[in-house]
Amino acid sequence: IRAGELDNDCSYKDKFKLERYKRLMLDFTLTEHDLMDNLKEYLINVSLGDIKKWESKHLLEYKIFNTGKYYFKESIPNFFRLYKDSFNIKKTPLSVNENTFSLNKHINEVVINILKENKSYVLPVTFKVKHTITVKNDVLPAGEVIRCWIPFPREISGRQINIKLLETEPENYILASNKNLQRTIYFEKKSKKGAPTIFYVEYQFTSFGTYYDVVPDKIEKTKVKEKLQPYLKEEPPHIVFSQNLRELSKSIIGEEKNSFKIAQKLFEWVYVNIPWVSAREYSTIKNISEYALKYRHGDCGIKTMLFITLCRFNNIPARWQSGWEFQPPKSSMHDWCEIYLEPYGWIPVDVTYGLRTSNNDKVKWFYLTGLDSYRLIFNDDMSQNIYPLKIYFKSDTIDSQRGEVEWRGCNLYYNKWNYNFEWKLLDN
Repeated sequence: IRAGELDNDCSYKDKFKLERYKRLMLDFTLTEHDLMDNLKEYLINVSLGDIKKWESKHLLEYKIFNTGKYYFKESIPNFFRLYKDSFNIKKTPLSVNENTFSLNKHINEVVINILKENKSYVLPVTFKVKHTITVKNDVLPAGEVIRCWIPFPREISGRQINIKLLETEPENYILASNKNLQRTIYFEKKSKKGAPTIFYVEYQFTSFGTYYDVVPDKIEKTKVKEKLQPYLKEEPPHIVFSQNLRELSKSIIGEEKNSFKIAQKLFEWVYVNIPWVSAREYSTIKNISEYALKYRHGDCGIKTMLFITLCRFNNIPARWQSGWEFQPPKSSMHDWCEIYLEPYGWIPVDVTYGLRTSNNDKVKWFYLTGLDSYRLIFNDDMSQNIYPLKIYFKSDTIDSQRGEVEWRGCNLYYNKWNYNFEWKLLDN
């Protein structure tokens, strides 16, 4: 399919095939010459033979287009996250983590307070957020209506409460019901010649830490109720019980029958064997869990999708959850999930944060059955319709963390607009 050849008779699948191709070209931008020049800055005696070897080990991800071979734009930092043979490294491009926040101290306090107070949610933290989307100058002709959706927090009893809408631009908006599992606030505004189009929402919310002190011997066989059934099934294209996944699951689980111990084995395997790297846009990946199995690396969403798929295959209900993470002074988009264990109910799991370095097992395994207070939850499921309904393909077909923009002609992809996420801690 070529641009300009689409019409009303063209299938959704064919239209998205072209859309995916365009998006891939924005993610894969480094030529072989670019890659070599960049690697020579950090490595001693790098050769084309080395590049071929690293490609075969999936340390360098590439695509071949009509115009030639191109590497993923984050190939250089990702290479150093994955590369183990450091004998010929001059220096690495990876920056040092400057966080001053002590995460282990915080989660230790969550555990202590949960056990001491016999509560499910403790240590509230209140945030004020301003989320801005700026459509670039002259992306559209003057006077065209731009439709904009910005993610908005979900009210979740005990976990995330006291959500207050403070200010918006423009003043008129449609706030989706809390029943929307990917909640948004919607705006419309006309474009102006020579000027950006700005939308923003400002709000505050309170988040709590949570922890479940799961006792394996108390785990009961899950009673598969109607409300749990959707979280046990395959959801193509990304949650599929492929032969590769079945074989992997058997190698990890062995003969284990206890649901919690199975989840523990899956959690440890994904955390250890799927190292974190920057990922391409999810809409460009045909099957995210299979991608994780093939490349053996991925970001938080890729790791989480594989964990969810493995859980469901092993009859453990699992569902997506996502939004933002905060480790003051830093923050970023983040994905995690929840699993259902009888008799405990839904329990948060963050396989990306994984096993903590601690002599205290409750802290070490905290993210298998708990979550810190420093989270913002927009989404309690993946690939949901947003409200009001979008006409064109979403920029993010899985998640909703940055926002979505379109006009009467088409979706406006990320290269047409910028977002800014500002936040500060408030006194509780």
